[in-house]
Amino acid sequence: MVLTKIQTLFKLGVVSLVRLALYKLSLRTGLNPVKRINHPPIDESLFYCDDDIPGRSSQVPQITPFGWMKSVSLDNLDWSRNLLTEQVVHDSHLPWYQIPDFDPAVGDIKGVWEASRFSWAPALAKSYCLGDTSATVTLNQVCGSWMKNNPFYLGPNWKCGQEASIRVIHLAYTAKLLNQVDNSKPSLLAFIKAHLMRIAPTVLYAVAQNNNHGTSEAAALFIGGSWLLKHGDPQGEKWQKQGRYWLENRAKCLIENDGSFSQYSSNYHRLMLDSYSLAELWRQSLDLEPFKSCLYTRLGAATNWLYQLTDSKSGDIPNLGANDGAWLLPISGSDYRDFRSTVAIASHVFLKKHIWTHLPQVQQSYALLALTASGRELNAQTSFHFPDGGYFGLRNSDNTAFALVNYPRFRFRPSQCDALHVDFWVDGVNVLRDGGTYSYNAGQELIDYYGGVASHCSVQFDDHDQMPRLSRFLFGDWLSSRDIQWNAALSRCQASYIDSFECSHKRNVTLTENALIVRDTLSGFKEKAVLRWRLAPGMWHIEGRKVYNKEQQILVSCDSEIVRFELVDGRESRYYYQERTIPVLEIEVKKNAQIVTEYQYKQ
Repeated sequence: MVLTKIQTLFKLGVVSLVRLALYKLSLRTGLNPVKRINHPPIDESLFYCDDDIPGRSSQVPQITPFGWMKSVSLDNLDWSRNLLTEQVVHDSHLPWYQIPDFDPAVGDIKGVWEASRFSWAPALAKSYCLGDTSATVTLNQVCGSWMKNNPFYLGPNWKCGQEASIRVIHLAYTAKLLNQVDNSKPSLLAFIKAHLMRIAPTVLYAVAQNNNHGTSEAAALFIGGSWLLKHGDPQGEKWQKQGRYWLENRAKCLIENDGSFSQYSSNYHRLMLDSYSLAELWRQSLDLEPFKSCLYTRLGAATNWLYQLTDSKSGDIPNLGANDGAWLLPISGSDYRDFRSTVAIASHVFLKKHIWTHLPQVQQSYALLALTASGRELNAQTSFHFPDGGYFGLRNSDNTAFALVNYPRFRFRPSQCDALHVDFWVDGVNVLRDGGTYSYNAGQELIDYYGGVASHCSVQFDDHDQMPRLSRFLFGDWLSSRDIQWNAALSRCQASYIDSFECSHKRNVTLTENALIVRDTLSGFKEKAVLRWRLAPGMWHIEGRKVYNKEQQILVSCDSEIVRFELVDGRESRYYYQERTIPVLEIEVKKNAQIVTEYQYKQ
């Protein structure tokens, strides 16, 4: 295991490790300026209001945490309360760097951060734009409550640079919706500056993660810095340049030529894409110098990646990879799992094309961001192979069926054991599905389950995972693929891997006009191999080697003895911290075998 850890550290990259080590050393020694910054309290309101509006808005501001929980009123909210566990952080008086990352007494800290992401700010600005002229009064009152209860750089809501960055982006677009970018109140600019003073000194830590932290913080520095510079603050120029540099650098380093993103995650891909779209729209609105051409090329590819994976009927997407519930600028009025507005905005920004502009949620996003549907419409979704990230996509002729197969192609750290997982969609319904994430801090059993192979439509050998877990966010013995084949004309793909235990899994997938056919060749294991098909909720029945419901059926054959063929209860999480039971078909063999599964989706 020691050797595995050493090998994995080198795979993370020497540059990233050096950046991380320097950050931690600077924090421990006190050399990092983030431990010396201070900012006086801000006692004034942040936004201009109509002079003739008395009192507060009749609208009680609310948020729906993580897109699914019961709405929470922001009236007199305890900003240190965990919305997931109802526990309170009692260290709110301490500097943020003295507060532990994971406190079992408080639970998942994302429940504390959720309300402090300020997603309610652009929502109130949207209400103002739609006619509630008193919404700005409420906006100022809620902002005032937050500032009073979160003194600068003290408490959990200052702990994460990315969380501060999300606040900056939401405040910037709140000002944009209210037409208060050019005539911003000094108090708002001071609030933005205080955030950039927190973000800038630790941006190398964010960059060292090779994930969304670097892109979000770069976007905040660029947006906030250019905003301050526009109003004559010379420090803004430094932050604007810093943000521009890292936006261009991260696009080049983290986004592959085929558009795949470093985190192998659909939701983090959306967060990254939204960050870049909002940074580019901000750049255009201030008429600043364009970014380097490589950024636009990579973001165009990243837009196409998300477009190809998004279900056009529901807006949902395969529950691929890690997911922390983040969602930037949720002003479309759509569900958290509807990705179409993100794709539509990014298509307008980076491809100069439009898509789904007939949808009310897209029209609303366009209207609020002052966009117009111009250029050609995006081409219809097709079958695809993204070899840099390791993704096959198969579609039938009328685009009513879509299968995603992901295979290990790890240039960056994998977040889940999901090699050769198959995600299958029929008429907007996810019929073979990924388990999701649930939580980053809800106990090791849940972390292992959702991050493990048992939470995916793949094969588990001898009760071990595809890769050993080294820490909460790190696996060792990264898999690599072989036998990669792609035939778009035959709608067929194939890949295989051999894990560190010498267990081998080869998967061949074909999509026809009425069935998805999966051939799994399994060998090298000692005691058993278990193939799992994680099914859509519903009434499923077993009859021999057939599983069926009222609309579809799954036929299974094998050249070796199947010792167990049963439906069991599994779990899935499609929204952060939400969990429900789903049926899972488990097929167990004791000897090397080829298992053929035929999912007949059209009778």
